[in-house]
Amino acid sequence: MNTISTKELATNYFDPIVLSEMEKVKLMNRMDTKYWFDNNNLQAILDSISSQYYLLHINDESQMTYSTTYFDTKTNSLYGAHHNGKLNRYKIRKRTYINSGIAFLEIKFKNNKGKTKKSRIPTKVESTNLSTEDINFIESQSPYQANELNTALINEFTRITLVNKNFQERCTIDTNLSYMHNNKRVELKNLVIVEIKSDGKPTQSPLVMALRDHRLKASGFSKYCVGRTITDNSLKRNSFKNKIRQIEKALNFGMNIL
Repeated sequence: MNTISTKELATNYFDPIVLSEMEKVKLMNRMDTKYWFDNNNLQAILDSISSQYYLLHINDESQMTYSTTYFDTKTNSLYGAHHNGKLNRYKIRKRTYINSGIAFLEIKFKNNKGKTKKSRIPTKVESTNLSTEDINFIESQSPYQANELNTALINEFTRITLVNKNFQERCTIDTNLSYMHNNKRVELKNLVIVEIKSDGKPTQSPLVMALRDHRLKASGFSKYCVGRTITDNSLKRNSFKNKIRQIEKALNFGMNIL
């Protein structure tokens, strides 16, 4: 299989955009549409849409490394809410932007209409401990008490970010995904995850049309739930078994467990 990471992608033909210009497309109250697939199609998809999107650059770099620490209760209630299909559910995570050396504590809330709202505050880089400001934020923005929460999972991935030139859509493309839990590391080397964020369903999105041209369909993908499922055998996983089988098939069993 011919594998491609974002480090090998040809992206210099995209016009650049910088963070200050991204204010136009914050989309903190948004619809998210996800696609995931083997990376053999990725370069051709990017080639076909390059004239219609900007590529985000930070400090002259366009390929960003992220590290995310997810928090959950001892009874895994945040994971369980997603597994059981509960509406109005939360994710609590600390995300570090390795290239720029900054980090945010983030709370994502998905309501019963499918809309996702994200709130965040700056926090300490690469620290799983919660500061007084972190605690106050969690307890004011979610139904959880900070002392209920523990580190449940850490992931890393590489991301490029595209902005539609109409400023109505932002797209992230993630590769090189890996998970760490209890000294176990699992790598999904050949997986691409595309997330299209817009104020409504992105039916006229050039990226959506390019994905359709490659016969790729939208399919939910929670990095947190997939990671928990493949790194912790003690968890209930009935709702995610089919998803894991599909991932293994798409990657030709390309999961490296270290």
